[in-house]
Amino acid sequence: MFVDRAKIFVKGGDGGNGIVSFRREKYVPMGGPDGGDGGRGGDVIFVVNTGLRTLLDFRYQQHLRADRGDHGKGSNKHGRGADDLLISVPPGTQVSDEETGQLLADLTEEGQTFIVAKGGRGGRGNVRFSSAADKAPKYAEKGEPGQERWVVLELKVIADVGLVGFPNAGKSTFLSRVSAAKPKVADYPFTTLAPNLGVVEMEGITPFVIADIPGLIGGAHQGVGLGHDFLRHVERTRLLIHIVDAAGVDGRNPLEDYRQINEELRLYNARLAGLTQIVVANKKDLPQFDEGLALLRQELGEENVLPISAVTGEGIKEVLFRTSKLLAELPQIPVVEDNAVFTPAPVEGEDERISISRDNETFIVSGKRLEKLVAMTDFNNEAAVKRFQRIFRVWGHEEEIKAAGAKNGDTIKICDLEFTFWQEEDK
Repeated sequence: MFVDRAKIFVKGGDGGNGIVSFRREKYVPMGGPDGGDGGRGGDVIFVVNTGLRTLLDFRYQQHLRADRGDHGKGSNKHGRGADDLLISVPPGTQVSDEETGQLLADLTEEGQTFIVAKGGRGGRGNVRFSSAADKAPKYAEKGEPGQERWVVLELKVIADVGLVGFPNAGKSTFLSRVSAAKPKVADYPFTTLAPNLGVVEMEGITPFVIADIPGLIGGAHQGVGLGHDFLRHVERTRLLIHIVDAAGVDGRNPLEDYRQINEELRLYNARLAGLTQIVVANKKDLPQFDEGLALLRQELGEENVLPISAVTGEGIKEVLFRTSKLLAELPQIPVVEDNAVFTPAPVEGEDERISISRDNETFIVSGKRLEKLVAMTDFNNEAAVKRFQRIFRVWGHEEEIKAAGAKNGDTIKICDLEFTFWQEEDK
């Protein structure tokens, strides 16, 4: 089974909790705080593995979570950081954020990596909060939650040459003739439902990779049939071999077939229309072939249409030699998409901002930095709660909520935390 699209949930490991601890030794009065930090949570990392061809594994495992870091210990012992979770993906995999649609990474080369979900940092132990004003802090931080998101993986086949043409034009038979690939071949449309890759090796030419793209139909650029699923696989090729059924089997017109396929390519992606094409008139072994070949050569010129029989192999060597010659002349094109962003640049101050909405008497507050503070505060610890209140006030959020209309006694909700708003009146 060929699977070229998958939606999965990824979560970096949570950081380990910092710990509240004090040094207690005989003859060492007031030994002071010695709570260690928690360990870092593991990252979820995609790694390109050229041994993979599909995204099939993600159909059966849609939730991927890295381990959390160990908690801190007394005597200033820090928790161990968790191992990263390495996930193998095939070359040609694009990673997009499911919520925003933003392209996050375009993974094409063996060993290339992308951190798709970062692990959280470990919480700080109470020794970190010791100061001249508070020499014995009785609070520590919980570990930072790991990043989590839904992502969409799309596989775009990477090949030097793409085979295009209508269903049953003979592409799979051609591929089976020129490479060791063993595509399914039969005398009915849509035999090929997934791209087949093959390496062409022949004396006198430089080896190249060729992909049999499933047959296209009218409206493919709009997704008719399996249009989008098929067309995405020609986007990375440098050269197209356009195979036309010149014998007009099933009453088809070879010239109209040629024009329609090119129009579908143009409407889907303007770059595809500009790719160099080798037009191959197939089915030379059939009696109706000569008439179709004449139509194509009248339109495109005699030298620009190569006659072959994919069944008998006649004319195939000439096609391969011309392909190899053109590939040597064509420039290498970058396979990374122009809008790929491997590390999205943070907007200055974005994490500090909060948004406030209202649900009856409840004010719902959200913001990245504030939500992280909530997640890392131990609300069962009175000293930690006081620290949270102090930071909340220093960051100016108390005044922002008041400006939004909150009055004493109203409920404030941040994530799963709810508390009553109360501000002392100035005397």
